[in-house]
Amino acid sequence: MTPVINYFRSLLLLELWRGLAVTGRHFFARKFTIRYPEEKTPQSPRFRGLHALRRYVNGEERCIACKLCEAVCPALAITIDSEQRADGTRRTTRYDIDLFKCIYCGFCEESCPVDAIVETGIYEFHMEKRGEHIITKDQLLKVGDMYEQDIAAARRADAPYR
Repeated sequence: MTPVINYFRSLLLLELWRGLAVTGRHFFARKFTIRYPEEKTPQSPRFRGLHALRRYVNGEERCIACKLCEAVCPALAITIDSEQRADGTRRTTRYDIDLFKCIYCGFCEESCPVDAIVETGIYEFHMEKRGEHIITKDQLLKVGDMYEQDIAAARRADAPYR
């Protein structure tokens, strides 16, 4: 009996009519379009965007060149060179992040013992020329200086979950 039923179902195109019914329901439903530059979608507080290097309150950079972020990066996107200062402390001379390689996993941020490297909520960045995808130490510090208040507020909001 089932072959006969299947034959009549295929003749009546029941699957096609069911699909068209679903399409018809969604065709007349209210649309959820966001007009991007003018309207922005809500962002998760744990969103990971553009990287930034932070400074201490006295203006000194936080990075102590421990190279944990370089070691933990699964995409090998971070390159660090360091040297010893006259006072015995170690600081970075080169801190580069290749944004094409980076997968924005946040491992660098989590591994940093002094909270020097962070991923901000900035997602509107682009590159126009070759070589701009490698963000240098000076650029990272500049981003950190510009958005320090936002970064500090995000870190305070996320503190209970760490």
